[in-house]
Amino acid sequence: MVAPLRRVLVRRPDAAFGAADPRRWHYAGKPDLPAARKEHDAFVRALQAAGAEILVHDERLKDKADAMFVHDPGIVTDAGAVLLRMGKALRRGEEAAMGKALEAAGVRILGSLRAPAVAEGGDLVWLDHDTLAVGQGFRTNVDGLRQLDDLLRGLDVDTVPVPLPYHEGPEACLHLMSLLSLVDDDLAVVYPRLLPVPLWDVLGSMGIELVEVPDDEFRTMGPNVLALAPRRCLMLEGNPVTRERLEEAGCRVSTYRGREISMKAEGGPTCLTRPVLRSA
Repeated sequence: MVAPLRRVLVRRPDAAFGAADPRRWHYAGKPDLPAARKEHDAFVRALQAAGAEILVHDERLKDKADAMFVHDPGIVTDAGAVLLRMGKALRRGEEAAMGKALEAAGVRILGSLRAPAVAEGGDLVWLDHDTLAVGQGFRTNVDGLRQLDDLLRGLDVDTVPVPLPYHEGPEACLHLMSLLSLVDDDLAVVYPRLLPVPLWDVLGSMGIELVEVPDDEFRTMGPNVLALAPRRCLMLEGNPVTRERLEEAGCRVSTYRGREISMKAEGGPTCLTRPVLRSA
């Protein structure tokens, strides 16, 4: 989650995002597509400035307003990609398109989840190279965890189930990454009020220091921070307390404007990226 970002897949907001019905997609407002594209272009430039090669996911999709959130349909391992099965039913179909985009980038497909499993990338957090925390909530279920276990067994990956709270219910997007982001091997950003105690224990046992997000900055996605490299971060603007705390912990922090692509659509900087390669 934190080694220097070398290759990353992104998808520009398309007509489906601009036409999204906020009530149907659980958005905070009607997207302004031209403004969203400007925001996304600036976001991509920030990734390029950090040294990342940009891979563009432009596989055809119909009526998939959330498709720019490329973190969720798949996860990339050392042995290839696992295509997931979206817990948000409106997003099903993105997985196959993601597979084509990854294969075009030279990434082998290791396997795919099958019903009744559901899992989304926002619930999957690498705590270290061999430890994957798996959120268990409305978007990722027990069958998703079991099938991931089966697919990753040959890679010596340990999965850690993390029960997630009900919070605002099944229609809202509460991923594990809504509460936790790794920004270095020994540093994480967390929203402690919703952080499960067993996960808090695991983080402590691994020697991971915690930067706490205040209540006022939870709704502005303060815990959703993308590591561009160890202690080099990209986060949504409008979270000054969290930014200051990260900087006090020795992080170099950049921000992006995301009124359309993030605040209206429940997706932060990690959600907008599918890292394909990280390396020292």
